[in-house]
Amino acid sequence: RELRLAPRLCNSWGTQTPACNPWAPRRPVVTCSTRFATICAAKMARLLALLLCTVADGLLKAMPRRRALTRVHDANAVTEVSFKDLDGTSARIGIIKTKWNPKIVNALADGAKRACLDAKVSEENIFETQVPGAWELPSAARFLALSGRVDAIVCVGCLIKGDTLHFEHIAEAVASGLMSVQLQTSVPCAFGVLTVLDEDQAAKRSYAGENHGESWGKTAVEMAVLRQEALGLAKKGTINLGFSDEESSKAMPKAGVGEKKVFF
Repeated sequence: RELRLAPRLCNSWGTQTPACNPWAPRRPVVTCSTRFATICAAKMARLLALLLCTVADGLLKAMPRRRALTRVHDANAVTEVSFKDLDGTSARIGIIKTKWNPKIVNALADGAKRACLDAKVSEENIFETQVPGAWELPSAARFLALSGRVDAIVCVGCLIKGDTLHFEHIAEAVASGLMSVQLQTSVPCAFGVLTVLDEDQAAKRSYAGENHGESWGKTAVEMAVLRQEALGLAKKGTINLGFSDEESSKAMPKAGVGEKKVFF
């Protein structure tokens, strides 16, 4: 084959130029205008980045700061409910506790029972039983409520968060179930299930700190008295929560002949 070569051109020093050697690498031609445009583009990019950083910093400073979360280490500082002058002489209280975490749950249940006794609830009117776990609390509470033996129920348990979602499912189901029981049966159910992240938190709320079972027991007694007054079962001399016959007769018109007066 015929090989055609570019014309051989040599400079004054006797070396070949790219024109005479077609395989020699060629450098791109850079003009002054191209170099100036590159420098301008780099400077504009730096200015734009600096402008964006300045604007972002200004927006962050202008935004309102979130309040820092503070933890209350003294449990007594968050106690706002008062149970003074609580008389549960005629109240019947049920206490249902779980078998899981017995050291914690037993301390809570004992605290609830002690609070009921302090509120003048006789020991004969305190019914105690236990179930395997927190999942069974709503069913047991419904059985006890439908039996007609109690005026209020304290459901005691302890759920400690683990590595799976078991904690969230059980806690939500138990809370929803107990709410349904008390609304369907008209028997108040005190939510006495600790939902904690570790055993240390549970200990501080049971046997190694303020026993939350005591407040749950008093809550159950107060709700039991409220239920008795609302249903017309309260005896004279108990605390008046606004549903007694005397208070209701003042606010409601008298019933006519043959009509039944309704207080609740």
